[in-house]
Amino acid sequence: MHALFSSCLAYAALLAGVLSFLPGAGLLGALAVSLAVVLGWRSMRMVPRVVFIVAGLALVFALGRDPALIAGAATNMTRLAGLILAVLLLSSVLARSRDLQKISSSLFSGAPRARYASVTFGTALVAVPLNFGSVAVVGSLIAERIRTDGDSSATRNGTRAVLRGFGVSPIWSPLSISVALTLTLLPGLGSAQLLSVALPFALLVLLAGFLWREAEPAAISPVPEDRAGWASWLRFGGIIAAICVGVFLFSHTYGLSYARSVTLSCLSVVVLGWVLSWFNGNNPRLPNMANVSNELAIVGGSAFIGSIISAVVLGQMGGSVSLPVWAWPLLAALVPWGFFLAGLAGVNPIVMGTLAGGILGSVWPGDAVLGLGFAMVSGWGIAAFGTPFAANALIMERLTGYRARDASLRWSLMLSLSALVLASVIASILTIWLA
Repeated sequence: MHALFSSCLAYAALLAGVLSFLPGAGLLGALAVSLAVVLGWRSMRMVPRVVFIVAGLALVFALGRDPALIAGAATNMTRLAGLILAVLLLSSVLARSRDLQKISSSLFSGAPRARYASVTFGTALVAVPLNFGSVAVVGSLIAERIRTDGDSSATRNGTRAVLRGFGVSPIWSPLSISVALTLTLLPGLGSAQLLSVALPFALLVLLAGFLWREAEPAAISPVPEDRAGWASWLRFGGIIAAICVGVFLFSHTYGLSYARSVTLSCLSVVVLGWVLSWFNGNNPRLPNMANVSNELAIVGGSAFIGSIISAVVLGQMGGSVSLPVWAWPLLAALVPWGFFLAGLAGVNPIVMGTLAGGILGSVWPGDAVLGLGFAMVSGWGIAAFGTPFAANALIMERLTGYRARDASLRWSLMLSLSALVLASVIASILTIWLA
């Protein structure tokens, strides 16, 4: 009964996220998210608990300072919670597919260099519709390899590949919460404009990862019998393409916000999948959403905190900021480092994204908004694979036993620093060029 009630609350929060444009839907969705987190409190990890406690303190602060701040923060919390719930629902449905099982099994085979490439780029692709589910799916294969053959350079490199592959998804994935939040907070920035710069940078980061991995014996891993063929990849790629087309239609044709467009596109694919399954003689069941308290606490709590802080700071600024011309490229260069340092301190990127987009986005030179947008998504992605408190690092720690501090920070520190320097240079150049 407890699990059923928690699952119902999650679906209620998802529905509120879809209907967040209606009066009162934002507050109801935030209430559903809060109740779901409270019910799952005992099974939650420490970081989500801390985030949600701080969100509670932010609520108390807003009540004392200006209760009008709460409505906007609650709506932002509901929208982002709806987005992550829609992606998690899609992940739950796709994880059952035979195609995904074949794809994930075929990634961890071949010669060392080819295996690292397939795991890295494969995880990056699978992360588009599965989000954190990609880490669980591919990471479980590495965990099984450790259980059977023990710790090795191959399993350590596999762990690096999964973390880095998923870590770049906030930079380039059109369905990621980072891209959705950035485009929502920077309305003058187009998705195609942002991704045209972010995608090449993400590919460059993945390729640079080859320089920071361990040497492995030249032995070739056996090719699995149930290996994915072109048909499996084509069907899976078709699902990703359909979701992206749906996002484009909802956001450009119907003028919906990017976050809501992603939510509706993911849900449309889920419903279509259920209908096709029903016509094929199966009886699809609604996935259990009782175990999403950690995700709701992190996403919802961070969104609420960021909104309150942004509103307070903007109120103090009064909307008028006059900075010298050289200050804007300097700020653009500092944003990725801000994400990374905040991640090292355990601050979720949603908080930094809300602050950067909400505060800087309101005063940033309109023509140069691409520089700020790129700085946000690149910093978000580098923090995702290079800091030990990121959710994907904690998932891999639980699966493989490798400490998140080692797998994310120590093993990828030089890659993170190099990527940060490059991201700062690109963000500055874009700001100077477009301003």
